[in-house]
Amino acid sequence: MSSSSGTEKALSLLRRLPRVSLGNLRPNPGAHKGKTRGRGIYGGKTHGAGSKGSGQRQNFMPLGYETGNTPFYLRFPCQNYYKGHHLKLSYAPLCMGKLQKMIDTNRLRCDVPVDVTQLMATGLFIIRPEEKEGGFMLENEGIDHFKATLNLEVQWADEAIIAAVERNGGFITVAYYDPISLRAAIKPMKFFQRGVPIPRRMLPPQHLIDYYSDPKNRGYLADPAEVAKERFILAQKYGYVLPNVNASPNKEMLLERKDPRQVFFGLEPGWVINLKDKVILKPKDPELKEYYAS
Repeated sequence: MSSSSGTEKALSLLRRLPRVSLGNLRPNPGAHKGKTRGRGIYGGKTHGAGSKGSGQRQNFMPLGYETGNTPFYLRFPCQNYYKGHHLKLSYAPLCMGKLQKMIDTNRLRCDVPVDVTQLMATGLFIIRPEEKEGGFMLENEGIDHFKATLNLEVQWADEAIIAAVERNGGFITVAYYDPISLRAAIKPMKFFQRGVPIPRRMLPPQHLIDYYSDPKNRGYLADPAEVAKERFILAQKYGYVLPNVNASPNKEMLLERKDPRQVFFGLEPGWVINLKDKVILKPKDPELKEYYAS
């Protein structure tokens, strides 16, 4: 009888007590002992408060303060090299020899346009847009061994690399990606799973407009007629004959270009990709259509 009454008493007590959670957990009484400041000989001469002056009064000095001396950042004049340094982007280096090796080992396809999404799909690169990385920059290493015909889109390339790509019958375009568009382009599956519309690509900042509008650099904002003229001039400069694109079986692929607002080939800004149902949802509101087409 006593056991049953004790059980009922315990159950009634549990009903009144709050449910155990992280918010009401406490250590056992006396298990936690706070640190106390030492007194007398046990705390040392200054009891951990420093020696003299502001050091014993917790008056922490600002970063760069040199106790009366002229600070380091004021001792030297400003250098023009660092002007606008916070706006500059860094690019992941991609050697021409490594690009050819990826094609030879079937890590990279030649029958589709190659952009930042295709290069990231190889699993060999890491791009961090949050750390001001803007994409890929082609380098000269292995340029003599490059023999592939590609429709290539990168973010930075010099004249010799452009000549190496076009000598083999390929096309190269340098294009800018803003951080939001670049984050979607480097991880498309993760972006599509979010169920948000494809963003429209923003235009380059002011200090990069000239580079991406120059036909000599094959900028994606340049006039196509001027780009064709510069292709012929560059072929004369480096002493090669431009292959006939009309005779190539991959003519449509080689001539395919993105719109300056487009992030993915074949997908327009504003579309929502439903991977589960395998459908594409397109905007119907006229205001949305005007926003993504502008």
